[in-house]
Amino acid sequence: MHGYVKRIIEKELHGALARSPAVAILGPRQCGKSTTAKMLLGNIPSVYLDLQDRVDRNKLTEPELFFDRYRDKLICLDEIQLLPDFFSVLRSEIDKDRRPGRFLILGSASRDLIRQSTESLAGRISYMDLTPFLLKEIAGVSSWSDLWLRGGFPGSVLAVNNSDSFDWRLDFIRTFMERDIPGLGITIPIPVIERLWMLLAHYHGQTINYHKLAAAIDISIPTLKKYLTILKQTYMIRLLPPFETNIKKRLIKSPKVYLRDSGILHALLEIETYDFLLANPVAGASWEGFVIENIVAQHNRWRPSFLRTSNGAEIDLVLERAGQCRVFECKLSKAPKPSRGFHELVSSMKPESAWIIAPVDEPYEIEKGIFVCSPWHLNLE
Repeated sequence: MHGYVKRIIEKELHGALARSPAVAILGPRQCGKSTTAKMLLGNIPSVYLDLQDRVDRNKLTEPELFFDRYRDKLICLDEIQLLPDFFSVLRSEIDKDRRPGRFLILGSASRDLIRQSTESLAGRISYMDLTPFLLKEIAGVSSWSDLWLRGGFPGSVLAVNNSDSFDWRLDFIRTFMERDIPGLGITIPIPVIERLWMLLAHYHGQTINYHKLAAAIDISIPTLKKYLTILKQTYMIRLLPPFETNIKKRLIKSPKVYLRDSGILHALLEIETYDFLLANPVAGASWEGFVIENIVAQHNRWRPSFLRTSNGAEIDLVLERAGQCRVFECKLSKAPKPSRGFHELVSSMKPESAWIIAPVDEPYEIEKGIFVCSPWHLNLE
C-alpha cells in the first residue's frame, strides 16, 4: 500500500484559499483532485459533497439553507461540471459574503468547457490545474521509467504490476468514452472518438494535418476541430502552438499534438512493458511528450510552444515569461548531442538558456550555453 503522495500545488492551494472566496482545482478524472482536497479538508473545518452522488446533490436543493448551515466551514463541491447551472448560485452567495476560503470546487473539465464558471465567478475565483503525478512528486515512490511507461494517473502508476496498470488504463479509456464525455452533455459516437483517439496516438508529437486526419475518420474538418477541442478541454491531449517569432525563416504554423499522459498513449498503442516501449518506434516521441508535460506542468507560469522551420530545424519546447525565453530539445539517450537544427535556432534566438533533456544521471554543460539535464533535475526558478 502507498500512503498519501504530496502534490506540488499544495502550497499554492493554501495561498489561494487565503485570498479568494472560491478556489477551483481542475484536471482530468482520477488524477488525484479528491484525494488532495480531502487531505486539506482533514485539517480545517469543512464539509465535502460528491456531486456524482444523488444524496449529496439533493443537499443543494435549497442552497441558501445549506450555505447558512455551513457558513463557518469550507464547502468542497466535487465534480462540479455535473451542475454547470450552479455557478450563478455560487456567485450570488459569494457576493453576500466574500470572505476568503469559502468554497473549494473540483472539476474534471477545463474552465473553457465549464463556461458558466468563467462568466459567473469572474473576480471571485482562483483556478488551479492538477495533473496526474509528476516526476518530482513520485520520486521515492516509483521510478521514472515506471512513471513514463504507466503514466501519472495514481491508479495506474501505483498498481501492483504492469498488467494491473495496463488494465486500469484500458478501463479508464473505455469509461472516458462511454460515460465521461456524455456526462458533460457532449454527443460523439463512440466508434468515432475511439478511432480519433487511436489516430492521435499514432500522430503523437507530430504537427496536425487536419485534412488527412478528418478524411481518415470520415468527418468534416470543423467537426474534427470540435472533437479535438473537447479532448483538449478534458485534459486528454495537448495542442502545442507554434512559436511566434520575427526570425527570418519559414516556420511551420500548425500545432503539434500530444496525448498528455504517456500511460494512456502506451495503452492505446498496446505497449505494456518497458522493454517493448524502448524497442518501439514511438519511444522517442513518447519521451518527448513525457518530458514536455513534466516541464510545462512544473513551470505553469511560462507560455509553451514549439518551433520548426520548413527546412526541418526544430526546438521541441520553447518557454516564454516576462521577456525571457528558455528552449529545450528532448533526446532519449544517455549520451545526447544537440542536433544541427537546434544549434541553428539557438544561435538565431539567443535564449537565456538552452537545454537538452535526456535520462542522464547528472546535469552538465555540453557546450557553452547548452546544458544536458534530466527532467527530474530541471529547475528554472
